[in-house]
Amino acid sequence: MIDVSYYPGCSLEGTAKDYKESIETVCERVGIKLHELEDWNCCGATAAHSLSHKAAINLSARNLELAEKAGMDLVIPCALCFNRMKAAEKALLGPYRREYPYRFEGTIKIWDLLDFFCQDRVKAEIAKRFKRPLKGLKPVCYYGCMANRPPTITDSRNWENPTNMDELLSFLGAEVIDWPYKTDCCGASHVVARPDIVFNLVYKLFDMAERVGANCIVVSCQMCQANLDMYQDEINKKFNRDFYFPILYFTELVGMAIGEKQVKRWLNKHFVSAKPLIEGAGLSL
Repeated sequence: MIDVSYYPGCSLEGTAKDYKESIETVCERVGIKLHELEDWNCCGATAAHSLSHKAAINLSARNLELAEKAGMDLVIPCALCFNRMKAAEKALLGPYRREYPYRFEGTIKIWDLLDFFCQDRVKAEIAKRFKRPLKGLKPVCYYGCMANRPPTITDSRNWENPTNMDELLSFLGAEVIDWPYKTDCCGASHVVARPDIVFNLVYKLFDMAERVGANCIVVSCQMCQANLDMYQDEINKKFNRDFYFPILYFTELVGMAIGEKQVKRWLNKHFVSAKPLIEGAGLSL
């Protein structure tokens, strides 16, 4: 059993409940014990740091202090939350640390959930439970812009061309397709005030995914998933296209590979149905 602290973040408690279910179920199935931080608070994403740098750091710093007291590495599924926690880590270990009321000594590691799953020890646990390769799926991996950049905050080594999700999905038997838009921005919460900007950004992603021959897009960020999944019909209408790309969480594909029966229920919560894709690939659920 692998024990880790777990910070779900606010959106997993609401709009991204399907992601939360897939994370917690798959982790349990592959021997990862998630210990949710007691009394955690919002990290401040996405707006706090634009209003007050110190307040934004303090919001995440409190969570880091809680995690370090728990004595286990901290796993964070939300790319925005991960980015803010890493920013707080840098502040609390930096020369101005005394400006903040919370303490963090850096004795635990802060993990993006995808990075955590891509460890050899986790892959070994997945391999023990592997039921079927994901043949017929031709995904492009969409990492988004927050889990890897800026590298001075995230400590990412391949911030422009990450490959860990590509490697994980190849390990699961999918025919992963390389593409140049892995870390382009989807617009995130700008969809509320400026959907025109988001629609243009996401259209470019769909257009390139179609050009390279992908049949689905796999993500590790619920904001990316929402922007690509919820507005696909509207983007098709706006640009007179007929894109069909199920937007899948990597945890759902891990669940599919190990034969988790709840995958069908998770996929049914998406706006773009994955049923034609799954049936076309011969992958019954």
